[in-house]
Amino acid sequence: MLRAMRIDVHQHIWTGPLLERLVERERWPFVSRERGVTVLHCTGEQPWVIDIAGEQPERREALLEIDGVDAAVIALSSPIGIEALPREESLELISAHLDGVLALGRRFAAWGPLALDRPEPDDVDALLARGCVGISVPAGALASPAHAIALGPMLARVAACRVPLFVHPGPAPGSGPPCVSLGDPLWWPALTHYVAQMQAAWLTFAVQIRREHPELTVVFAMAAGGAPLHGERLAARGCRPLDLRDRLVFYDTSSYGEQMLSALSAVVGESQLLYGSDRPVVEPAGNRHGRADRADAMRLFGRLGERAVAAWA
Repeated sequence: MLRAMRIDVHQHIWTGPLLERLVERERWPFVSRERGVTVLHCTGEQPWVIDIAGEQPERREALLEIDGVDAAVIALSSPIGIEALPREESLELISAHLDGVLALGRRFAAWGPLALDRPEPDDVDALLARGCVGISVPAGALASPAHAIALGPMLARVAACRVPLFVHPGPAPGSGPPCVSLGDPLWWPALTHYVAQMQAAWLTFAVQIRREHPELTVVFAMAAGGAPLHGERLAARGCRPLDLRDRLVFYDTSSYGEQMLSALSAVVGESQLLYGSDRPVVEPAGNRHGRADRADAMRLFGRLGERAVAAWA
């Protein structure tokens, strides 16, 4: 009998190759090092101290044991804006990120970040060829129907490859950073424009992308900011009825607990909630919702699922 398996579909890791490239930069995003402290600087966010010791591979693998997780899928931290940089800069940093993640060992896999400046369907193929198990985009890249049209060929390629698209908070090229004040709490962006970005991306998907790409599998980070709970308001505003129980649309549970996830599961179905922790940004929230097991891996990762499960088993 096959043993049970649990997968965390949403983690981040600051690896050496990416940090070295960011240290070399002289404009946002960049990393500074002084007196043993490593600090991330990017637009729209307050400076963030990176816990280098906590990011060491052995420490992160130990956290898998603490969380009762067999494997984790690592995403680039999209709010820092790497995907939205000019194409050459973006591709260089994405490559460094993947160099680090894909060297972590069999218990870690990578979402493939899509560079948004002049993207091409071949970019999807290249990311999958490197070993990524799916493609990730910042929510800002799907923040309106016009944005979705621009990404249409890439979304079609993702669907054709039968791999999932992971949507995570983050800006689109040219969108401009939100205003940030040193007087704001550190959590302010996560409770304001992150939520707004995720809700806008979900609405764009629900009213346009699904119609154009009926075979596309999507995973929304942070429960899409609770967007499906606004289905009644959407209908009241004249939108056509939505299939809120779309079997190819999933929601990770990161940052949320019992109240939100109980309400969401009642709307989209318990089986559509996947376990995602958002480590190391937040500690996992304890709740009874959200799984990502062997069967889910096969459903999510399509033709790559069998290979991924075999590596993680």
